[in-house]
Amino acid sequence: MPGDDLATAVVRWTSWLKSERRLSPHTLAGYGRDLGGFLAFLAEHLGQSPNLDDLAALEARDFRAYLARRRGDGLGPASLARALAAVRSFFRFCDRVQLCANPAIGTLRTPKLPHGVPKPLSVVEAVEVVEDVAGLSDDDWVQARDVAVLTLLYGCGLRISEALNLNRAEAPLGEGLRVLGKGGKERLVPVLPVVRRAVEQYLALCPYDLPPDGPLFLGVKGRRLDPRIVRGRMQQLRGALGLPATATPHSLRHSFATHLLGAGGDLRAIQELLGHASLSTTQRYTEVDADRLMEVYRKAHPKARG
Repeated sequence: MPGDDLATAVVRWTSWLKSERRLSPHTLAGYGRDLGGFLAFLAEHLGQSPNLDDLAALEARDFRAYLARRRGDGLGPASLARALAAVRSFFRFCDRVQLCANPAIGTLRTPKLPHGVPKPLSVVEAVEVVEDVAGLSDDDWVQARDVAVLTLLYGCGLRISEALNLNRAEAPLGEGLRVLGKGGKERLVPVLPVVRRAVEQYLALCPYDLPPDGPLFLGVKGRRLDPRIVRGRMQQLRGALGLPATATPHSLRHSFATHLLGAGGDLRAIQELLGHASLSTTQRYTEVDADRLMEVYRKAHPKARG
């Protein structure tokens, strides 16, 4: 177990991440696990439970030994980068509130991540997913719910957590929808008529009372819909429609962005609609669109076959 001063610092850091950084519960839990793993490594590495003085005395080689251990545990670059981010966050917090300081951690390089490109569905595939999900349930209201959720993901570019965290009072029945995204960042997205109709159909058929401050989308037991149900629907659709393993609820968000860009959408506007903090994140979709255009070119241009 870490020393009392260190344990108190961890509690303060966790509270800060939750209240000031407004990290999601999932991210918060991941940071906690990663820092816990680092402190457990230190206990073994130093031969004693660490305290704040021990953390201040660590050298670059100690941090490198930790990263080497995690690589040996089988962590890939992305997981290793996340683990290091959690440790850095804790040290930055301790420095900011004057608990301890250690400049050595600043000398470490973040593991290089493979360049990832979003994998959207085609327009035809996205439409099939939204339309065919109704066939996976025998209950009319569940059919309407599933169609409404997937239509919202594809029609508004929402993350699955953003859609399922909506309350009844926030139902997208008007021209726009205010969404609370990552880091508590708020954005306004337009609501297409097809999205409104899908949500209205679900509301008309839902057998449960939906108080304004209660969840909009419910599971069959009347509680807030679990994202695992939506992922399970997409898994069923992959088999039924012959879609790739990359066809997930999040791929509908990718599809929303890629199809907007392909239709001439402005990159800055798409950034706002997706709630990306950095334009570089949104620019990944230009690579997807370029790949699609080259594929069309290769298939259609007479000289491309030569």
